Amino acid sequence: MDIAVIGAGVVGLATAWRTAARGAAVTLIDPAPGAGATSVAAGMLAPLGELAYGEEELLRLGLASRDLYPAFTAELEDATGLSTGFRGDGSLQVAFDADDLARLDDARRFQESLGLPAETVTGREARRLEPLLAPGVRGGLLAPEDGSVDPRRLVPALLAAVGRLGVRVVRRRAAEVIVTGGAATGVRLDDGTALPADRVLLAAGPWSGAIGGLPPGAVPPVRPVKGQVLRLRTSGPFLTRTLRGLVRGSAVYLVPRADGEVVVGATQEELGFDTRVTAGGVWELLRDARDLVPGVTELEFAEVSAGLRPGSPDNAPLLGPAALPGLVLGTGHYRNGILLAPVSADILTAALLDGDVPEIGRPFVPDRFEVRA
Repeated sequence: MDIAVIGAGVVGLATAWRTAARGAAVTLIDPAPGAGATSVAAGMLAPLGELAYGEEELLRLGLASRDLYPAFTAELEDATGLSTGFRGDGSLQVAFDADDLARLDDARRFQESLGLPAETVTGREARRLEPLLAPGVRGGLLAPEDGSVDPRRLVPALLAAVGRLGVRVVRRRAAEVIVTGGAATGVRLDDGTALPADRVLLAAGPWSGAIGGLPPGAVPPVRPVKGQVLRLRTSGPFLTRTLRGLVRGSAVYLVPRADGEVVVGATQEELGFDTRVTAGGVWELLRDARDLVPGVTELEFAEVSAGLRPGSPDNAPLLGPAALPGLVLGTGHYRNGILLAPVSADILTAALLDGDVPEIGRPFVPDRFEVRA
């Protein structure tokens, strides 16, 4: 089977890897593989920290994908000899003041109502786990099974893996999906080249809705959501695990890397396709990070960047066949693209090669947004 994948972010790459491993001839189309939201992402694997009322199915998807990560990254590293920066050292959510602690306690009760035990820690216990936390931190929740991955290492590893399986990488923009006889039959590039395919996967992040050739009912309802991220550097010990914090109602996270990098993020702004870095965004992130970990101001400032997450109307991904036969959607992952990559790849591979969506993916099939005449 010939598969064309539009978009080489982490979801497109992981799916190309899995489909090629099953014997499909895969063409991956992207002018700059891994250069979108994937390159900006912090790489947290902490689904419980994203828990929200009404998103229980998304939580289950996130937990399943987090649990796939150790084997997923081990297989990838064995196949390529490249590191993915995977760390399975847990995450810690902390509260800065009493109001933040009350919100965290609400989250704990909700988590436990779903049958998921929560490991609470006092402020003193939190500082024992992370000695650089501010003295005023009130308490938190420990998730020892969480972790992180470095997307800037994950992408080269995935590119190497797909290359070893003969995946063709076309570094051009996909202009439109070719439709013949009421079905997707390939992709036309921006230079006019036509690439025939038996099935097409549209995994172009927030740009998925701008691909030409799609009938109205098959256009994915995704929008760009801007996030600004800082990268700091330290030469000595800093944090031992991913740290998420509530600071006077605002959320901030710090993700440490083994090489001394600390990623701080992320703002959340509905500003269309705007990737400007703003002074206000940088200030807010540093302000909240400093309140949680005062020593953050002593770190070297290495980089600031902004990326565009693909948001859907319900902030959950679109995974599976579109209204147009032959077209499969893999977009709308919002804040969870890195976390959901392994499980999304499994779901999308089944949709592309078997014509079926596994049970865990059925709540996220695109027809929940389908516009019917």
